[in-house]
This record gives sequence, structure tokens and C-alpha cells, in this order.
Amino acid sequence: MGRVTERRRVIRIRDGAVSSRPDTLVVEEPLEIRLNGKSLAITMRTPGDDFALAAGFLVSEGVLARADELANIVYCAGATSGGAPGPDGEQTTGGNSYNVVDVRLAAGVAVPDLTLERNFYTTSSCGLCGKASLDAVRTTARWSLEAAAEPALRIAPETLAGLPDRLRAAQRVFDRTGGLHAAALFTADGELLDVREDVGRHNAVDKVVGRALQDGRLPLSSCVLMVSGRASFELAQKAVMAGIPVLAAVSAPSSLAVDLAVESGLTLVGFLRGKSMNVYAGAHRLALDTTASAG
Repeated sequence: MGRVTERRRVIRIRDGAVSSRPDTLVVEEPLEIRLNGKSLAITMRTPGDDFALAAGFLVSEGVLARADELANIVYCAGATSGGAPGPDGEQTTGGNSYNVVDVRLAAGVAVPDLTLERNFYTTSSCGLCGKASLDAVRTTARWSLEAAAEPALRIAPETLAGLPDRLRAAQRVFDRTGGLHAAALFTADGELLDVREDVGRHNAVDKVVGRALQDGRLPLSSCVLMVSGRASFELAQKAVMAGIPVLAAVSAPSSLAVDLAVESGLTLVGFLRGKSMNVYAGAHRLALDTTASAG
């Protein structure tokens, strides 16, 4: 288990020529996330970094914010035989499918009331959009992006322009499959700190944030989050909940993502391609040439 890719035979047609050949596909499997033994969520993900994914998901849900609030994460007994270590190195007892993880909170950390009204407001199809979604993030966020009068992080547009190529160069599995999203953390100087891939763009962000939580690095107030696709409300929410001040995407943001960025103080950059980009909110963190034309 823990595999990321699989080989499947395909019929290939090129310029009318037909051939049979193996192709490399990205693996997609369900992961059930439990909190203190109670089922919480199921997500379709690429196996690997499952513990980080679960931790990052709980950061975005307002359950976790510090490493000391997390006791441990384990794989739960599943359908297969044997008791070998799982893909994240966790030893289990009995059979295991490595598709169910249980997150245990530290002693004294209260288990929140994760009702449907409170939970899963992040998905675009949940029906809880607009003001309800913005209020939910504002009331559960542990970190303020505008805690200081002057933002600690400032980044040059030239540095931002180089991030997509650096992200793409770090995508190892994408080169073999062409089917994965990626999320990466960079410094304001453009140094790559971490990168994770997944079939779901939200999972890739959760993996990056969850790893940072496990390492005791939240809030990520000096980091830029770069994503390979569009900037949805869900991704903006995850950035805010992790204390990340800048979110950059190669594609478009949604209107609700922009609304959240404006309300929370998040710097949101979209259509980051080459030297071109659109700044939808938080331009005060960019070292802009104030003499440039506003036309």
C-alpha cells in the first residue's frame, strides 16, 4: 500500500496509427478520517502523507492549530491481512487497508461539536455559501493575518513570477502521470520549503499544512502558498486557517475566495503566468512599482 501510481494498458492512437502500450496512472483511493474514534470525513486522495492530510484537514476545520494539541494519528484496522508498518511509518495491529486514519487529540483538548451546520462548509456544493461561509471562517480562525500594523511579509512580483516554474519542477509524480495537483510553501525570497501532490488540490494543501502542524511551524505567517490550479474559496479558507498571508494560483479565483481574502486580509494572486498576474486582494504585501500606470 501507499502506492502513488499504477500501470494500465491502453490503446494509443497517434495520427491514425494504433498501438497498445502501458500507461502510468495516478492512484485515487478513499481515505476516511476519524476524530477520537468517530467518523468525520471521507475524501478521495492519492495515498501517501495520509497523516499530514488528516492533520491539515483538521486545521482547516478549526480543530487543530498547534502541534501540542495532537496526540497521535494511526491507521485503523481494515480489510487486508498482516500488520506491517503503513505508508506513513505507523505500525498497526491486525489487518489494515491503510484507507482509514484516526486522529487522537491531546489530553485536555476539547472535541468540537462537528455538526453539519458547523462542518463541511468548505465544499462548493454544500449549499452554505456567501455570508455563512465567511462567518464560519472568521469565527474559527486562530490566527490573524493582520495582527501587526505593518505586514511582516512582503514579496516582489518578480519573485512571485518564478514560483510556478519552481513548483512544476518539484512535481515528481506529475511528470509520470500528468494527473496530479500540487501545493507548495515558499519564503518571501522564493525558497521552496515544502511541496506535496495529490489528485485533489484541496488534499495537496492539507498535506502541506498538516506537515507544518506536525513540525510545530504554525502559523505560517512568513510563507507563500502556491497552488497549481485555481484558487477556490476552500483553498483560500485553508490558507487563512493556517495563518498563511499570501495565496498564489496559476488560474482564476472564485468570487467567494476574493470575498474571503478581502475580509481576512489575505493576499490573493491569480493567473500567475510568466511575468503576468492579477492581484485580487492584499496588494499591500507586494513590492509594487507605484509609478506604474493604473490604466
